[in-house]
Amino acid sequence: MSSKPMISRMGASVPDKIWVQGRDLCTDLLGKIGFAEMTWLELTGALPTPEQTALLEAMLLTLVEHGATPMAIATRLTYLGAPEALQGAVAAGLLGMGTAFAGTAEGAAKMLYAALKDAPADEDLEIIARRVVDRELGAKRPIFGIGHNLHKPIDPRTPVLFSIAEKQGYNGRYVALIEAIATAAEARTGKSMPVNATGAIGALCCELGLDWRLCRGLAVIGRAVGLVGHIAEELRTPIAKQIWMRTEEEIARSVALADQQMERGA
Repeated sequence: MSSKPMISRMGASVPDKIWVQGRDLCTDLLGKIGFAEMTWLELTGALPTPEQTALLEAMLLTLVEHGATPMAIATRLTYLGAPEALQGAVAAGLLGMGTAFAGTAEGAAKMLYAALKDAPADEDLEIIARRVVDRELGAKRPIFGIGHNLHKPIDPRTPVLFSIAEKQGYNGRYVALIEAIATAAEARTGKSMPVNATGAIGALCCELGLDWRLCRGLAVIGRAVGLVGHIAEELRTPIAKQIWMRTEEEIARSVALADQQMERGA
């Protein structure tokens, strides 16, 4: 019995040539396209239009850096313990990209695709938005892509991304729907619930027609650059050891204080 042939167009090589998605890396791609275009080529198998390139580049740039996040701290501390494995330190940071930090573009895109999948093209987006909010809050689930612990009442990245999308012709119903969802959530909860950066990226992934299961991957690509940057800064001005020592000292003080209080109580 013959086995099913394995097929992949991602890449192949012979001694004097390397192909990527059917294109010669050395003659067709190097020096002729940028990183955002290469990303689109890898994800879709085709080169992007200039409009797609401009929007994708902005999306990739958005989540490169956000300061001393848990992911960055994990990377720095892992590098402190294993400086011989930069890749392990970056991987440690990327593993923290989930539903609390930077990874919610995936959930936002899935929600938006589902909400508009069977909806008539002329259905009022405000009605759809209220339906989504009622369902998610009624089930006590977070609404991916809206709300931010720091950036409120507006996440400053969102209007810039949506402005770029409008300029490039990608500011459609998915963008309008996530904005309507944020408005409906604020009305229902009485809290500030802006569209955050990952929500904006999730909506723009939908506008671009990308599979929702790839959306977190864009955040991974961008944040990997930032985490390598944190290691570069750690080499110049290290803080990981301070984070470790300060944490240990404060815990030791709190334990000693608790022991003293127990002794006085006894």
